[in-house]
Amino acid sequence: MDLELEWSPDALSDLNDIGSYIEKDSPYYAKFTIETLFGKANNLVTFPYSGRVVPEINHEAVRELIHGMYRIIYRIKQNKIEIVGVIHSKRMLDLIS
Repeated sequence: MDLELEWSPDALSDLNDIGSYIEKDSPYYAKFTIETLFGKANNLVTFPYSGRVVPEINHEAVRELIHGMYRIIYRIKQNKIEIVGVIHSKRMLDLIS
């Protein structure tokens, strides 16, 4: 059963920031990176447990997909997947409430 995918405003802001930063050097690579991150997240509706549990949080429902240098942080809820953030792997993770 596929779940609904929902992006939080913070996660969309993260993607915008990532795209803007990369775009300074390469508009093509910025677009490619953002499209790839969206694509990876879309796979979660079919495979919600494909990501690992976020080590800093250690809760079964809070997981992450690692893609390149980025962490796609998400929550598994009853009937949906909520993307709560997309961060560079070197950035500290603000704890999700």
